[in-house]
Amino acid sequence: MSQLPTAQIEGAKGDEDIVFGVTERHLVSWANVSQSSSDAPCFIHREVAPVLADLRSRAAEQGFDLCVCSGYRSFQRQSAIWNDKLSGGRPVLDKMSRPLQLDGLSDWDRVKAVLRWSALPGASRHHWGTDIDVYDAAAMPQGYRLQLIPEETEAGGVFSSMHAWLDTELAAGGDFYRPYAQDRGGVSPERWHLSYAPLASYYAAQHNPEALAQRLRDANISQLDTVLKHLDIIYQRFICNL
Repeated sequence: MSQLPTAQIEGAKGDEDIVFGVTERHLVSWANVSQSSSDAPCFIHREVAPVLADLRSRAAEQGFDLCVCSGYRSFQRQSAIWNDKLSGGRPVLDKMSRPLQLDGLSDWDRVKAVLRWSALPGASRHHWGTDIDVYDAAAMPQGYRLQLIPEETEAGGVFSSMHAWLDTELAAGGDFYRPYAQDRGGVSPERWHLSYAPLASYYAAQHNPEALAQRLRDANISQLDTVLKHLDIIYQRFICNL
């Protein structure tokens, strides 16, 4: 695994604007080159771009068209997703990737259901620009709608071949890894989610529940009282439980 120069490491430490997704100064634009992809350009950390380009090239040598459908996501964007899910504007999935009805659940159970698939604003690794969601555009049938569910990446799934190749690549000790590779009772497994370890580890180390709580109090977050009441549990189960 490569290491970042000392100056870049020191620049990452303590940078709460990056940690909590309220700045874009660390980002560069990333566009998929595939003609099969209709994704709009996204943003990733500038240090990730050359390493990701190398991974994409190695994938292409194996016949895969590794594309990014999600990179940097701001605190504001994560807040919109969070609020939409709790209000019914976006679907919330159960452990079998099926739509879940939130009506009738307690406030705490509603929050836990959303946390299985969507990070709390201020706690998303996508804030850092170090984490990406990937798929194989070459494997998509015409008209296929990307879902980002486990069935797409498991044996027999549309992207299973690329992820089997990624299993070998990541196991060889490259710069990327899957933070949500296993179900540990927190975030649902996301094989499509890759993290650039040399830099993400530094941002993760700067994250803390006290600063997160203050960011949440200053924002318009659905179920804020429930979140703050259970923040210690959320932090251990859904943020640190990798």
